[in-house]
Amino acid sequence: MARKAVEQELSRERILDEARQLFIKHGYHALTMRSIAKSMGYSHGALYYHFREKAELFYALVTEDFRMLLERQREMISRTRMGDMGQLERLMLEFIRFGLENPNHYEIMFMIKDPELQRYSRNEQAQCLDLFAKVVRAVVSKMPDSEKKMYSLPWSLFMSLHGFISYNIHYNQTYDDVKKLAGQHVKYLCEGLQG
Repeated sequence: MARKAVEQELSRERILDEARQLFIKHGYHALTMRSIAKSMGYSHGALYYHFREKAELFYALVTEDFRMLLERQREMISRTRMGDMGQLERLMLEFIRFGLENPNHYEIMFMIKDPELQRYSRNEQAQCLDLFAKVVRAVVSKMPDSEKKMYSLPWSLFMSLHGFISYNIHYNQTYDDVKKLAGQHVKYLCEGLQG
């Protein structure tokens, strides 16, 4: 009975939302399940109904964040024609928008420096990068000398987007703050692809 009451009060989503902000602010190693629970006004035992340990909680954050990004990207791709430059432009803008509308998510997904924590996101990052590379390669395959660009170009484009996002996160810029600049950045990247 008591467990059910705690589960109703303290949802998994609420724990994830609070923990995400705490991990960004204090770092993974500075936090304990007890300190996360305390900041939420609960005993640490309440968190254990949802997560057995801090690593499991962190991994849940990573997988949830990547699931959200991949769903948005797949949905956008399903509405457009593969290999179309417009599709690539929309995908890149969607990625920038996701990062700037969800800076705490993005930092955990792509900017964690701790090697121990990076392993939690490797598979999910690879799925995201593979989807992006698939769209880039579909566009590039229609260009002359495409073989030379098939593998290095997706990575270079991704790094350009990542730089744009991380720079603006660092300066607390929202997507609305830099929407026009984001559009220009993506347009320049696409124009560069075409020669």
